[in-house]
Amino acid sequence: MSGFQYFGIEPSQADPTTRIEQALKSIKALLFPVDGVLNGGRITMDGSGCELCSLSVRDAVAIREAVKQGVHVAVLSARRAEGYRPLLEELGVEGIYLSGGNLLADYEEFRQLHALSDEECAYIGDDVGDLEVLAKSGLPVTPIDGADYLRNRVGYIAGYEGGKGCIREVVEMILTHQGKWPYVECPVEEPESSSNS
Repeated sequence: MSGFQYFGIEPSQADPTTRIEQALKSIKALLFPVDGVLNGGRITMDGSGCELCSLSVRDAVAIREAVKQGVHVAVLSARRAEGYRPLLEELGVEGIYLSGGNLLADYEEFRQLHALSDEECAYIGDDVGDLEVLAKSGLPVTPIDGADYLRNRVGYIAGYEGGKGCIREVVEMILTHQGKWPYVECPVEEPESSSNS
């Protein structure tokens, strides 16, 4: 069985936090679309009709860290969004599908290329065009500003908006649960006091 229900637990039968923690430990890949998640749902054109591309610096740092820690990252687009390619290549993203393909087909191609199961893939989607991939992925996520229709169809609703830290939140969750997020503060141990006796 694929998708978030592969845990064999219905939403009413267990603490969702436990199910999410189980899923996070299995994740080996993170996929998300350009529109709504990477760019925050805005498409900005210059006077020549060329798209102006930007992304959150926090999301960029997280993408680079995920790649560094061995998480496979793919960015998909159902429309031509090739302007993002230089940014994504610079961050080390290995799966770049920006030519206006089918999201589910691109997801499957990337998954099979890296011999990943659905349960090993997290997908962040913000609108109904993401439903097919969200239904297959082991950890389906939507940003807090994702379409209301998705809220009961995902395993986790991020606390950040698309294009404004949602990717960072999910990357931190994955890497922290796998012991790979290098910026977790460790408690400082107090030195034992020596007594003069």
